[in-house]
Amino acid sequence: MPGGNLRVSEQHSIETTRISRVAALAGTGVRVGVNYLKHYGRRAVGAESDRAALEEDNASAVYETFSRLKGGPLKLAQMLSIDRHLLPEAYSTQFAKAQYSAPPLSYPLVLRTFRREFGREPLEIFDTFSKVAAHGASIGQVHKASKDGRDYAVKVQYPGVADSLRSDLRVLKPIALQLMGLKERDVADYLKEIETRLLEETDYALELRRSIALSEQSALLKNVRFARYYPEWSTSRILTMDWVDGVTLDKFADGPASQEERDAIGQALWGFYAHQVHGLRVFHADPHPGNFLVKDGALWVLDFGCTKTLEDGFYFKQFRFLDPGLAGDPVRFEAALAALNIVLPEDGAEQRRRILALCERSIRLLARPFWGGVFDFGDPAFMREVYEMGEANARDGELKELQGRRGSSDSVYVHRAFFGLYSLLSRLRARVSVSLPEWLRVEAGLA
Repeated sequence: MPGGNLRVSEQHSIETTRISRVAALAGTGVRVGVNYLKHYGRRAVGAESDRAALEEDNASAVYETFSRLKGGPLKLAQMLSIDRHLLPEAYSTQFAKAQYSAPPLSYPLVLRTFRREFGREPLEIFDTFSKVAAHGASIGQVHKASKDGRDYAVKVQYPGVADSLRSDLRVLKPIALQLMGLKERDVADYLKEIETRLLEETDYALELRRSIALSEQSALLKNVRFARYYPEWSTSRILTMDWVDGVTLDKFADGPASQEERDAIGQALWGFYAHQVHGLRVFHADPHPGNFLVKDGALWVLDFGCTKTLEDGFYFKQFRFLDPGLAGDPVRFEAALAALNIVLPEDGAEQRRRILALCERSIRLLARPFWGGVFDFGDPAFMREVYEMGEANARDGELKELQGRRGSSDSVYVHRAFFGLYSLLSRLRARVSVSLPEWLRVEAGLA
């Protein structure tokens, strides 16, 4: 885990009841509303009012509440912060803090969790245990400990997070739908998928098993490293692993690394995802920069709390779209879209034409890295095209009419993982050697 202590004030309590958490979110809404009233009131009387300052005040108010509540609200901020262009700058700047610098809970709350889980305090298990968290995120915070000369990262879950998550998501749902411009009836299956994954993240016993299994199955990957995990000091609410000193991936990307170093880390990151998605069919689905460290030229992967398993039926339907010839064959292309329920039996001819045109444009862009051998993610034109296409789709009123219940909910975390991967590689400005999965090369006649 990254070294250093959080330089923010500690939090001595956390709202755990549904009423108190709803009240906190509602109170933030009132603060934001008052800020807007002040802004428009100044303009009405001819006084100057800084729109940027308004957005900063509102973003700060929202993030302050999300970070205090932790759990679902803070996880939403973390997910939205992966794409720095998705939200207004003030919000993306604030929400980026959710990746690894949320205000920590005070030590007495940590002691309470240890007593409940182990019947002992931290210093009855470890030789040393930092009272101040070194790293705080949406579901839990990390403390540095030592025993017999070895350092450990001990992740302690925030009290009440697991119990409050479902009610948090119900409250946050309208906020997320408004941000994305979506209707609940069109995305109900997707929201259920997100809820399932988030609930899994609160089960540290499950994370322990996955972490050990995926680390062992990925141990031979070039330039990729994993911490060792310790079942004897782990429970469903506490998880212990080796402490790893390193630089978080965003700081490495924004630093003075050479192109060769950037390419090596980018290749390791790409190889990690290619192995897990196409080989194991189980992958790390939380690709924000705080979950990756760079140390001695190697990429260290942390936090397997959010993973996604791909069933064969969905996997082959989803990744068949990487075939370079598919989009140019209208019959095969429409059949592939129908197999994923993107084209529906009740669609008329004009609806099908619009859907095929949209999907062809999207796939020719998003699959481009797979078609060129070596892809330069340092070229800003690629991600600019991705963002511009997303903005154009969001403004397209005709497209919104086509949404309905289309596609598979299994695609949510696939899209999230690859968009996060593209964003990280773009930030690294890495040049990456890419190839299609072997089964697809054979099927497409490229092997």
